[in-house]
Amino acid sequence: MTDPIADFLTRVRNAAAIGRTEVRAPYSKILHRIAEILVREGFLEEVSHRGRGPRRILAVRLRYLDGKSVIEDLRRVSRPGRRSYMAIRNIRPVKSGFGIAVISTPEGLMTNREAKRKNIGGEVLCEVW
Repeated sequence: MTDPIADFLTRVRNAAAIGRTEVRAPYSKILHRIAEILVREGFLEEVSHRGRGPRRILAVRLRYLDGKSVIEDLRRVSRPGRRSYMAIRNIRPVKSGFGIAVISTPEGLMTNREAKRKNIGGEVLCEVW
């Protein structure tokens, strides 16, 4: 797998489209951190990891309101073939503030709002709304 972040986002997008409650993906620290941010921002219900060693998996429970997924769409911005970096002055709200962008900064992964507040830029990994 060349892009585990895109794979994870696609699994979540597909599960939300068919109404699944849980998604499983191969575990990595960056995917776990992205999922934690999505839980904190209210897009996912909970995240946990199971197993040991190379067989660890990341289990994510999706969040639904009135039978409809809270996640409308997910989009991978920075890709392995074309990285997308954003300076602090270029960070803008996603979908007029209804969505978030997950940014990899020198201080770790954070949302676009947190990066703007801390006055740091970085690589835009994905957008969720």
